[in-house]
Amino acid sequence: MSEIREYCGLCGVTGRYGESVALVAEGLLAMQHRGQEAAGILCDYEEGMKLHKRNGTVTEAMSDLPADWSNPGIRAVMGHVRYGTFGGTDVINAQPILVRMAGIQVGIAHNGTISNAFSLRQELQRQGAIFMTNTDTEVVLHLMSRELKNTGFNVRKALEIALRRLCGAYCLLIMTPEGMFAVRDPLGFRPLNLGRFRDGGWIIASETIAFSVCGAEYVREIEAGEILFIAHGGDELESERFGLDEKLFNSRKGLAQCIFEHVYFARPGSYIFGDSVYSVRIAMGRQLAKEFPVKCDLVAPVPDSGMFAALGFARELNLPFDMCFTRNHYIGRTFINPSSAKRAAMVMRKLQPIPEAVKGKRLCVVEDSIVRGTTSRARIRALREAGAKEIHMRVCCPPHRYGCYFGIDFPEPSALIARNYSVDEIADQLELDSLKYLSKDGMLGCVTAHDPDDYCTACFDGEYPEEPPRRNEINKDEDNTL
Repeated sequence: MSEIREYCGLCGVTGRYGESVALVAEGLLAMQHRGQEAAGILCDYEEGMKLHKRNGTVTEAMSDLPADWSNPGIRAVMGHVRYGTFGGTDVINAQPILVRMAGIQVGIAHNGTISNAFSLRQELQRQGAIFMTNTDTEVVLHLMSRELKNTGFNVRKALEIALRRLCGAYCLLIMTPEGMFAVRDPLGFRPLNLGRFRDGGWIIASETIAFSVCGAEYVREIEAGEILFIAHGGDELESERFGLDEKLFNSRKGLAQCIFEHVYFARPGSYIFGDSVYSVRIAMGRQLAKEFPVKCDLVAPVPDSGMFAALGFARELNLPFDMCFTRNHYIGRTFINPSSAKRAAMVMRKLQPIPEAVKGKRLCVVEDSIVRGTTSRARIRALREAGAKEIHMRVCCPPHRYGCYFGIDFPEPSALIARNYSVDEIADQLELDSLKYLSKDGMLGCVTAHDPDDYCTACFDGEYPEEPPRRNEINKDEDNTL
């Protein structure tokens, strides 16, 4: 099974000085679900930048933060939470990354997957580049560095040129001695948002949930294909657009926002791509009930991401809603754990059935998705052992039949259960009385802020918005680490 791909969270604050570190830490904590493997914070002082990063959660990584990181001389701060990706789990691959380009300090943090990183890395290595990490993020720094001299050592111009070489999904925060940049790829795969503090200063984060915990107000999305710049000490925003290189991209001209943000990844308190995650998940549950009603004694979610879809499902059919699992909140998200062995072992540590809730009852279990089938199989078996009379499952997205190469851990198709088996065969394998998936049209009909064509659904239908990397370019370089 292929290694996990990058899926991360970004948070940056400028104009808040002595409290910036605490605000970024709070923002990262609110997005801890986006990455539990490593966390890092980069501070910009007038005299230079300082970097602190560790493996583990935000709390673990910040536990030994230097005392002087709360002083009023800090102009801006950016932070990152990370799941495993290119290059494994060594702390050197944690982000942000801090380098010097011709004596200029530049820090970078990235959410997404640069799908042509393999070919770019090979090209740069042939030209003499030496990489410090195995991340696709570092490719951006090398491309920028190569253009510095040609642009008169103008970091902004070097960034613009570098971005034209990239394919795939990427949101970037970039710190320079002049200020902080926020960048979102031209197809808008991943979310990135701008907020403002009432008494001055700006915040940028992957999810808007970070704004509420930090006392900031939502302003707008960073637009697809936008470079936003906030100068240190300044209150004005500078925005410009960079376009698609038609030699690299397919004919798609619109957006390719990841619908799986709404299905699974984002927190219900966030707005993603202009829609409330909570409202979209309720709507998905209602639509699922319209398409595939079921006779049962209660509707139960698979916590946590299935919670609100299950609530919508129960409301639509006027059925009782109850919990059939109790959750251990100290176990990470099993969907994205890199090792299948670890993932299987974590399933029952994370969720345990409640016999008193399920014994002798007909259950309809609402799940956000079924990818490999490993976790679902274990959970259904546990419910049977707890005494459930019937178990029906409803899934609030279509079957996953294709790999994702734009920032989410959907493995190669051979590892996807729906690629290899029909829905009825999956039901038999999972020991379900019935199994139904939400239709693609039904799923897309639950988002309202954008046209349904503005969402990427490649993991369901194989219609990739741009050419995915070739098989021999995935997680592989000269030392087998990219």
